[in-house]
Amino acid sequence: MAGGRGERFWPLSREKHPKQFLTLVGGRSLLQQAVDRVAGVVPPENVFVITNEAHVAATRRQLPELPKSNIVGEPCGRDTCAAVTLGAALVGARSVTGVMAVLPADHLIPDTRGFQRVLKDAFDLAGRGQVIVTIGIRPTEPATGYGYIEMGDPLPPPRGAQPTRTVFHVAKRFVEKPDLARAVEYQNSGRHRWNAGMFVWSFATVTEGLARHQPDFAAACERWFRVGATPRLTKVLAADYPEIKRISIDYALLEQAHNVVVAEGNFAWDDLGAWPALARHLKHDAEGNGAAADFVHVDAARNLIFDARTKHRTLVAAVGLTDCVLVLTDDATLVAPKSHAQQLKALVTKLRKAGREEVL
Repeated sequence: MAGGRGERFWPLSREKHPKQFLTLVGGRSLLQQAVDRVAGVVPPENVFVITNEAHVAATRRQLPELPKSNIVGEPCGRDTCAAVTLGAALVGARSVTGVMAVLPADHLIPDTRGFQRVLKDAFDLAGRGQVIVTIGIRPTEPATGYGYIEMGDPLPPPRGAQPTRTVFHVAKRFVEKPDLARAVEYQNSGRHRWNAGMFVWSFATVTEGLARHQPDFAAACERWFRVGATPRLTKVLAADYPEIKRISIDYALLEQAHNVVVAEGNFAWDDLGAWPALARHLKHDAEGNGAAADFVHVDAARNLIFDARTKHRTLVAAVGLTDCVLVLTDDATLVAPKSHAQQLKALVTKLRKAGREEVL
């Protein structure tokens, strides 16, 4: 899933160049890293990218190793249930016995080997029975910006299956983004995992779940399935998408289903939800400043400095700056306290109302 409007990482991300296209760490864009991570588990011809219709050409340029027809544009954004339904239709058009993983394109997972081990085990389990596998991440901090999953009893391995290094649990319940006190409780409980938005299931399982809980999406999946391998798909999507309900796959299916299991995702993971998250992946000086810039300071601490200018890069200096984000591009500069970084959507909205399209 490679949607996004380029708001949370403004001014580096823009409507035509959203977060998944950015190279923030690792020398490759987040989208490219997402595809790299499944190499060796899923062949390129079986990797689909669901993106915004306006980003199809840019996605193809970033991923020349994928067949062009595997990069499919949504006519308009309709949240993750629509994207998952479209993905299921594309997989089913290839093979009604197929097993598919749903993976966001803008996450950071440095431990490729650990991720692939969990992914392979999840594919195996999902291919053996009608279970929905969601990958849960052990909390490393009492984060209030993530949804959580409360785990139940461990799941015994299916009959005839070899024991795996991945531990699976019955999913007891999904929990909304908590306040800080509840987040601390969840972290300490040992029973809760972050909901990373990564799912594995068979085509039969996801379509059965949609039919039971979201019949409108099941009907759309059937229509898209019929034309998924033909040039008619674009025309059908253009007619259907504006009428599709805007809802996440979590609300639409995961929180209502009774066949969900949690795979322990024991690998480093970050969804890079806003600029302050990037600081965790940069080298820090003695005062805790993370800088991707020529940066000098006096009495400055715990700042994120990111210089993305492509011309006329100059020294960045700070005096007495604390817990702030400073991002420089060729045509815009952002200065904000880390605590206000989530307000970038409001800033982008204000720029749009002011007619500042040149920086959007």
